Amino acid sequence: MRGASLPTHQRRWASDTVPSKTTLSSSTSPGTDSNSAEEFVEVTLDLQDDDTIILRSVEPATVLNVDNGTDTPASASVSRSPTIKRSSSNRLRQFSQELKAEAVAKAKQFSQELKAELRKFSWGHGHAAQALSGFDSALAARALRKQRAQLDRTRSGAQKALRGLRFISNNKANAWEEVENNFNKLAKDGFLFRSEFAQCIGMKESKEFALEMFDALSRRRRLKVEKISKEELYEYWSQITDQSFDSRLQIFFDMVDKNEDGRITEAEVKEIIMLSASANKLSRLKEQAEEYAALIMEELDPERLGYIELWQLETLLLQKDTYLSYSQALSYTSQALSQNLQGLRKKGRIRRMSTKLLYYLEENWKRIWILSLWIMIMIGLFIWKFLQYKQKGAFVVMHYCVLTAKGAAETLKFNMALILLPVCRNTITWLRSTKLGLFVPFDDNINFHKTIAAAIVIGVILHAGNHLACDFPRLINSTPDEYSLYLHDFGARKPTYMDLVKGPEGVTGILMVICMAIAFILATKWFRRNLIKLPKPFDRITGFNAFWYSHHLFVIVYILLIIHGVFLYLVHIWYRKTTWMYLAVPVLLYAGERVLRFFRSGFYTVRLLKVAIYPGGVLTLQMSKPPQFRYKSGQYMFVQCPAVSPFEWHPFSITSAPGDDYLSVHIRQLGDWTQELKRLFSEVCEPPVAGKSGLLRADETTKKSLPKLLIDGPYGAPAQDYRKYDVLLLVGLGIGATPFISILKDLLNNIVKMEEQADLASDTSSTSDLSNGSNESTAPNRVSPKRKKTLKTTNAYFYWVTREQGSFDWFKGVMNEVADLDQRGVIEMHNYLTSVYEEGDARSALITMVQALNHAKNGVDIVSGTRVRTHFARPKWKNVLSKLSSKHCNARIGVFYCGAPVLAKELSKLCYEFNQKSCTKFEFHKEHF
Repeated sequence: MRGASLPTHQRRWASDTVPSKTTLSSSTSPGTDSNSAEEFVEVTLDLQDDDTIILRSVEPATVLNVDNGTDTPASASVSRSPTIKRSSSNRLRQFSQELKAEAVAKAKQFSQELKAELRKFSWGHGHAAQALSGFDSALAARALRKQRAQLDRTRSGAQKALRGLRFISNNKANAWEEVENNFNKLAKDGFLFRSEFAQCIGMKESKEFALEMFDALSRRRRLKVEKISKEELYEYWSQITDQSFDSRLQIFFDMVDKNEDGRITEAEVKEIIMLSASANKLSRLKEQAEEYAALIMEELDPERLGYIELWQLETLLLQKDTYLSYSQALSYTSQALSQNLQGLRKKGRIRRMSTKLLYYLEENWKRIWILSLWIMIMIGLFIWKFLQYKQKGAFVVMHYCVLTAKGAAETLKFNMALILLPVCRNTITWLRSTKLGLFVPFDDNINFHKTIAAAIVIGVILHAGNHLACDFPRLINSTPDEYSLYLHDFGARKPTYMDLVKGPEGVTGILMVICMAIAFILATKWFRRNLIKLPKPFDRITGFNAFWYSHHLFVIVYILLIIHGVFLYLVHIWYRKTTWMYLAVPVLLYAGERVLRFFRSGFYTVRLLKVAIYPGGVLTLQMSKPPQFRYKSGQYMFVQCPAVSPFEWHPFSITSAPGDDYLSVHIRQLGDWTQELKRLFSEVCEPPVAGKSGLLRADETTKKSLPKLLIDGPYGAPAQDYRKYDVLLLVGLGIGATPFISILKDLLNNIVKMEEQADLASDTSSTSDLSNGSNESTAPNRVSPKRKKTLKTTNAYFYWVTREQGSFDWFKGVMNEVADLDQRGVIEMHNYLTSVYEEGDARSALITMVQALNHAKNGVDIVSGTRVRTHFARPKWKNVLSKLSSKHCNARIGVFYCGAPVLAKELSKLCYEFNQKSCTKFEFHKEHF
């Protein structure tokens, strides 16, 4: 018999393929002689630390056909054989017994040879004995730790609870069908090449990681292949998607253990860290891979043996949650999932609809009454003019065309006046702080502006369309008697169609329509946000600049509108020409605001203190704060850079707190104006200093002079009303976090201030009790109501979701400051990086381990570089709101969001659902610019 033995200095974790000279019948394997055919079996052994060996299993194994270079499963060979000799099982049993005895002998021989080698190794004067003793002690200590780890795992039942190390996130029932379809598309001659494996199993974006997994699975079969068949792919897929945690752990271990010695060295740990960092687009993590590999070895190899084993890797996974207890996300600690909204679906259809209607009215009553009033005014004006012109002689000839045109014209005058009010930002900022803010939704000013614009489009179509297509043709086709009786207002001579078009009314009307059409088209999101790509030089009509300049055509439109309203055919008395009456107040108010901006921007002289250019194309400007510039957290201001454009003003959220002695804004490169601004400051900034991120230079030390800036503001925004809520949920996507940074700073300043006041009040109370007795001790109590009013907001939860690791540099200082000073836990911050695979995915498993260890050792998150933990993938918003609902019962929670509209809809819907089921009140607000 020929059996396989263990290598002299190796321990095997995976099973070995052992050949045996047990012969099969003549049809055992095609292309082989029956006398020389070999039956292969796969033997799994467990070599214990006490030199005992446990035989786990003996199974048919893969046969390597050397002649044609293909491998054939032994089971398949057996199935093709009509008969197998009865003695096979006896020989197999005899073989296994002999193999077990031989393996025990080899293991003892390995132990004796190892001890002999250690005795030979000497540093002189008896050091060999000490080295042997130290090595034995280290092995004994590790064996004891292994026993404890196995006992802890059994006691805690962690094996069932573990959900990590998923190689495939897609757990669909038809997942294999998709993989099989991919195989059929990618396979060549019935084989899938190694380079196509990642795309085939749906890991195209993690190709390097998938290839390492492919090699690990191939090493299990003692092969190094470049292509596999569909049957082999299914075998690989079954192992990858195995629900057993032990199976997935073994695959992950084999990916790291490339030399198959059952041990992982520090170099192998570094390699898999770099692979994981590459799969998750964490370039900075790759640069520090050596440091983090040493950290893992320090934690898992305290005996300094230079390697770790499978059970130690498992122990680290089991202890991950203990390490990650810092800044635990609400979405993962939520125990309030019982609020699954099933009760809402069980209600009757009528009751369900009535509940939705009541909630809709409750949430939108401000918008509803404003829109209803606006619509009723337009209907009233339309009917008034409609009935008025029905009494005129022109109605006999032009019929209802002239009535419709004049009714639409009256609504146009009203809307052309009203459309200016939502963009009078100074007036709105002042009004929102008055009692009127309780009844009018000033936060929707831009949406209302757009709604009025849509009504103007409809009015123009009705007015101009009826005139050009109906009134004018009927006028020129009227009989002389009809003209002299009913249409004499158009002049003594009946005009032609071209006379009507070329007249003052026609020319001004057509020019207005052209200007408004240009402004309206370029204001749509497709042009304003460069969603439409046009060839040069037409690309200049897209982008914010085109929107900005085209919108200023309104000056020409209003001049033409006044002229158009003076030259009327059917009205000759001046006080009945009401166009100027509609426009007078709004135009003067808007003009006053523009004049105020002009003078105030010159009055607010600012000096740049610091400029920083961070990863992700973000420019940070820190400037001096004018003494008269007073603002609230959450507000924004307009910024102009004359060197870029002397006319353009752009809004940016103020990221400094009202208590700071400077102003700061964070500007991301999104359009042509911001791109030019970043380029301008890049030229004057100096290279980064070692140890600092970005390009940081104060204007006093910068050799080149910094560009001049003008500011105007502040202006109101929804987030400025955060003080009226008990609890805050602040959600920012990418640069959308800027409105909330000022709020966090302001809350932090209030926390520090109130703690100082509390200490002062305590000292004052003690002094008062000692000096004046209880009669004077009530003085500090008079401060208490004000203090309670100031600190109405008891908790704030900040969720920042971004897809670039470098984004965390933008507000690193703020996050560290909050973590250091907020000892009472008022502010809870959560960073989410969407470029990293979700926690539990094998591609991010090692990163999660390193993250946990580094924070436990050094108190710093490896991804953000702050004390705030970074979570992976996207938050589970339903769980977040569920936890808040259960934690803050009967509280009024303000949900403030700034970012993409898609998530705004999801959050708004979730707020609606939880308001139906819980006693907690969620109020959703979205930032608009």
